[in-house]
Amino acid sequence: QVVDTGPILRDMAFSMDHEHLYIMSEKVPVESCSQYETCSECLGSGDPHCGWCVLHNTCTRKERCERSSEPRRFASEMKQCVRLTVHPNNISVSQYNVLVSNDKPCPLSSGVTCPCSVADPGIQQQEVLQTPSPTLMCLFFPPGDHHIVQLQLKSKETGMTFASTSFVFYNCSVHNSCLSCVESPYRCHWCKYRHVCTHDPSSCSFQEGRVKMPEDCPQLLQAEKILVPVEVIKPITLKAKNLPQPQSGQRGYECILNIQGSEQRVPALRFNSSSVQCQNTSYSYEGMEINSLPVELTVVWNGNFNIDNPLPASLRPRVFAVSAVHLYKCGAMRDSCGLCLKADPDFECGWCQGQNQCTLKQHCPAQDSQWLELSSTKGKCTNPKITDINPVTGPREGGTRVTIRGENLGLEFRDIASHVKVAGVECKPLVEGYIPAEQIVCEMGEAKPSQHAGFVEICVAECKPEFMARSSQLYYFMTLTLSDLKPKRGPVSGGTQVTITGNNLNAGSNVIVTFGRQPCLFYRRSTKHIVCNTTASYEGFEKVKVSVRVDKAKIHQELHYEYVEDPTILRIEPEWSIFSGNTPIAVWGTHLDLIQNPQIRAKHGGKEHVNNCEVQNSTEMTCQAPALAVDPNHQSELAERPEEFGFILDNVQSLLILNKTNFTYYPNPIFEVFNPSGILELKPGSPIILKGRNLIPPVAGGNARLNYTVLVGEKPCAVTVSDVQLLCESPNLTGRHKVMARVGGMEFSPGMVYISPDSPLSLPAIVSIAVAGGLLIIFIVAVLIAYKRKSRESDLTLKRLQMQMDNLESRVALECKEAFAELQTDIHELTSDLDGAGIPFLDYRTYTMRVLFPGIEDHPVLRDLEERVEKGLKLFAQLINNKVFLLSFIRTLESQRSFSMRDRGNVASLIMTVLQSKLEYATDVLKQLLADLIDKNLESKNHPKLLLRRTESVAEKMLTNWFTFLLYKFLKECAGEPLFSLFCAIKQQMEKGPIDSITGEARYSLSEDKLIRQQIDYKTLVLSCVNPDNVNSPEIPVKILNCDTITQVKEKILDAIFKNVPCSHRPKAADMDLEWRQASGARMILQDEDITTKIENDWKRLNTLAHYQVPDGSVVALVSKQVTAYNAVNNSTVSRTSASKYENMIRYTGSPDSLRSRTPMITPDLESGVKMWHLVKNHEHGDQKEGDRGSKMVSEIYLTRLLATKGTLQKFVDDLFETIFSTAHRGSALPLAIKYMFDFLDEQADKHNIHDPHVRHTWKSNCLPLRFWVNMIKNPQFVFDIHKNSITDACLSVVAQTFMDSCSTSEHRLGKDSPSNKLLYAKDIPSYKNWVERYYSDIAKMPAISDQDMNAYLAEQSRMHMNEFNTMSALSEIYSYVGKYSEEILGALDQDDQAGKQKLAYKLEQVITLMSIDS
Repeated sequence: QVVDTGPILRDMAFSMDHEHLYIMSEKVPVESCSQYETCSECLGSGDPHCGWCVLHNTCTRKERCERSSEPRRFASEMKQCVRLTVHPNNISVSQYNVLVSNDKPCPLSSGVTCPCSVADPGIQQQEVLQTPSPTLMCLFFPPGDHHIVQLQLKSKETGMTFASTSFVFYNCSVHNSCLSCVESPYRCHWCKYRHVCTHDPSSCSFQEGRVKMPEDCPQLLQAEKILVPVEVIKPITLKAKNLPQPQSGQRGYECILNIQGSEQRVPALRFNSSSVQCQNTSYSYEGMEINSLPVELTVVWNGNFNIDNPLPASLRPRVFAVSAVHLYKCGAMRDSCGLCLKADPDFECGWCQGQNQCTLKQHCPAQDSQWLELSSTKGKCTNPKITDINPVTGPREGGTRVTIRGENLGLEFRDIASHVKVAGVECKPLVEGYIPAEQIVCEMGEAKPSQHAGFVEICVAECKPEFMARSSQLYYFMTLTLSDLKPKRGPVSGGTQVTITGNNLNAGSNVIVTFGRQPCLFYRRSTKHIVCNTTASYEGFEKVKVSVRVDKAKIHQELHYEYVEDPTILRIEPEWSIFSGNTPIAVWGTHLDLIQNPQIRAKHGGKEHVNNCEVQNSTEMTCQAPALAVDPNHQSELAERPEEFGFILDNVQSLLILNKTNFTYYPNPIFEVFNPSGILELKPGSPIILKGRNLIPPVAGGNARLNYTVLVGEKPCAVTVSDVQLLCESPNLTGRHKVMARVGGMEFSPGMVYISPDSPLSLPAIVSIAVAGGLLIIFIVAVLIAYKRKSRESDLTLKRLQMQMDNLESRVALECKEAFAELQTDIHELTSDLDGAGIPFLDYRTYTMRVLFPGIEDHPVLRDLEERVEKGLKLFAQLINNKVFLLSFIRTLESQRSFSMRDRGNVASLIMTVLQSKLEYATDVLKQLLADLIDKNLESKNHPKLLLRRTESVAEKMLTNWFTFLLYKFLKECAGEPLFSLFCAIKQQMEKGPIDSITGEARYSLSEDKLIRQQIDYKTLVLSCVNPDNVNSPEIPVKILNCDTITQVKEKILDAIFKNVPCSHRPKAADMDLEWRQASGARMILQDEDITTKIENDWKRLNTLAHYQVPDGSVVALVSKQVTAYNAVNNSTVSRTSASKYENMIRYTGSPDSLRSRTPMITPDLESGVKMWHLVKNHEHGDQKEGDRGSKMVSEIYLTRLLATKGTLQKFVDDLFETIFSTAHRGSALPLAIKYMFDFLDEQADKHNIHDPHVRHTWKSNCLPLRFWVNMIKNPQFVFDIHKNSITDACLSVVAQTFMDSCSTSEHRLGKDSPSNKLLYAKDIPSYKNWVERYYSDIAKMPAISDQDMNAYLAEQSRMHMNEFNTMSALSEIYSYVGKYSEEILGALDQDDQAGKQKLAYKLEQVITLMSIDS
């Protein structure tokens, strides 16, 4: 076996059986004889191992051929190959004897068959006898002139063909003309009188009728063109030879002319064997559009025996003989004298001047007209005429080629050679542009400055009036100017389409534009524009001068064009498409904006497809992938790479083929039809599933997606794609609709979908409904009869109900009227009451402690520490002041699962108290922690808006504390006043109406949950209170409600007396008793509970002023607490007469500061089972009598009071929001901390490429308003020395919620089911949102704060509050976490490179050692 490539290998060895060779340990066969298919190929190969196994018809080794040792069964030399010869090698189909001889006799003892042809089942075969020269009969009728068959010898022993040869059957009778018969390569003869072709000459009727040679055939001779004018009677004589004389019984000759599809037969006369004439006849054809019509002329005899016409080779395939006969009309398309005389002289046409038409001479009346012909001496046409000139404008410099069209413009060039003037300027005619009688092209000379316009004038031959013509059009001389060109630069390879603008640019005939030395190929022009395509610059990158020549005029204008670097393609993405293309491709490169019409191309299988691109900018463009030239019916299931892939960017050749891309085409998606019927039936809402394959291209990386569009009728549907199906959510349609899937450049319809409407009712259902309807009518009739009887009884009841409804209606009207009056009057009273009250601000330490450590009164950081642990703590303080340690410490703690949310807040507050004196360092650490938090948030794929939303990290609590420290001054100077005013306004407004002492519900509320939803009858009393500090001073008037409990009265009196005293410096209501000093001089101690307290059905009602019947204007005094008999007796159960008693009875969940507007649970006294109530019984206890319903209204009617309260407080809410969201309110500057932190968040957003304004807005809102201000609004007791009760807390929560909604960017769609607190401020929130957006925008526009200024500000803040906290105590609290997580913190420090360099782990171990020794 020959090795095609590479050297012949050494070290070859035979296998033991000599069947194989071992080549370098690989086993290969010694021979491959089976590759040779014929005996000559086999023995001609020269392979010594191969020979031809004759009866098996195969090339093989001798030992593999059966009975190869017998003679003539195995051929090893070329001369032993079996060859067949056939005598004769062709026969007519009517013969059947053929002799097959075998020149190398075969062993035929086992029998051989000889089939004529394996292809034709009509062939019979016979067994050949055991002779070397068998004879065979074949019966065969092939179509056409001849048929080639294979004669084969087949062995009966092996069943295989072992020898074959070609053989031809021919059929003379298919020829129907003499020449084709006798020129056939077979033995065919023509019978002249019978007009047939035969293989047997003896079948011809006469000896002289047999034709064997082509020159003996009857045939027409080649004649000159025969011209026949229409409507003229004329014979046609034709030359011929060997024309047969018709025999008796045979018809004579005829001429057949085929004129425009219709046949015209004319009798013909045979003069002799060499001449025939068509008799006198006139011919005609339709229309004047053709002046000469060639027609087919055939000569036949005896009806249909046609005479051969030996044609030129180009016309040979035509069957009928055709002679060159032309019918013509002189007048067709020759309307002028000139056109008439320039016709072919053989036509003998002339111009009949009397009739003004082109005719034959005999058709022109001689007496009254003159007939002009070309040959006559007077053969000149008069009255030349100019019909058109082009162009009609040109430059003065000349050189313009003017084309003049008209009639009778001479018959020879010399007639007009020197007699053409255009606008008075000589115009030299050009021979190459001259069309006799019709057109003159001449070149303009130079015009003088005085010449501006004129007519075209010509003389034909001589300048006599009858031979002169003048145009109706004027020719103008124009001055051409240029003004600009676009574009002004393009690639050095050229191909840019440049538009040059100017005036009169369509003048003249020839334009040449050059850019430097390079031509710009002219494309088109108009009056204002010349468009040309640049060619490549051989000078490289350069700025070249633009030159424009029109004819001989050079236009002078300084225009320049710059050749710049060709575009390049750097990257394309994705590098795949589907066979049909049209998927989007993003392309990056350089100088892409230079290209006007970029295209992308792909060539495959020699076919090229292109598609369009759209340039985005100089470095980017988007393209639609070109299709790949694959046969759609035989699409490959494998990915294909195009032979060439690149871009057509003007003339840039280097990018036509991109070598560096591996662009791959994947098979098109293939969809299956829904089912054989093509209609899919569905129920409404069911998805449509389109099955198929290749729906997701198998791209490496697996993130390939195609953009599918599925239309159901005209409506698109949402599509979900998997490998083998598309799931389409069917649109809201019913009926039959066509489904169409589109992807890339292909679309496919899997069929129709029929979405059945909800099925109409069936007949049984209709019957059932009818029966039920009938029964219902009977039932209604019965009920009506019963109703009639009862109606008299119900009349009285109806009247009673009517009275109750009228009563309810009047009370509702009264309630609404009262609410409206309150809304108008309360706001004025409130603002006047609040004026002049001092603001009880807490000092800095108390304020910070309440925010940092809420609910803890005496925190360790305010206490001194034992001295024995100071040494270790001082060393620990050094570590805390090391940024690497502090960051590692915080990160380690946060990674511990047992480190709770409470611990995170505590550590953040402790660190900030320690770093109070080093705020610059604290700010640096905070920024680092926040940056880490932002990175972590974005890495975890959380939505960016969730950042800083909740306090889940040390950084977030530190940020709150940082603002707490730095905004104290702003609170005192600016924001504190409107916040305190809002608190006071809420408190006063609530107390103007009844407040339930136990449930906390009030008549006036912003919270729906804390609203008394029933009518409470009450009166406002003014009591005169004795001043406890000075008994002799005037009594103090106090507004009280007669429904107030005694504790509520005491608290209102304390508020009035100690109006300007902070809450912590006032006496407590629980420590005082209320004494009623009656006019009679009697004094009575009033209490919430005493022996007079009313008890009904296990409900005990607290005592009120109404219970004691205290009148308006009574004198009361607050005296120190006394122990009464009632108190002493009931000391074990009801001795607690302070407000705190009821707060204990009301079980809340959460810390005392977080009193929410939840419905409290009233706990019965465990021993007696009595439940307490004040104004309303708790909603859970529905044991009111049924009769009480008449005194109640629909509870929702009272919701209007929320609006009244909101209107009253609106000014105070607006003032507070306006103060917080102003950058310069009342002359107070924006705190630096806010600007600094907002700028830091903007920097982080820029760093992470977050440009969504909603995300930036949300970060700022989460950072300051929601983290700091909401806390202050909900908990004013953090800032002021005040007491906040549960109803005030509920109202502040509604304001805080409104504040949060104002800072949000999301739209809240409100409906009747929305919470009332959101509905209450729904109209105000959009304007508040505008305030917030303006506030953030104003801050962003302010100049940035330099680090130097910020550090100076932070240092000043640290100095002002240097010794507020005990740093050692705080460090000790932080150290407790070191003790708890020492191993984890030391491990983290060991892994940190920077910590390792500073030996922080070692220093911490020292601290641990010192602390353990000291403790």
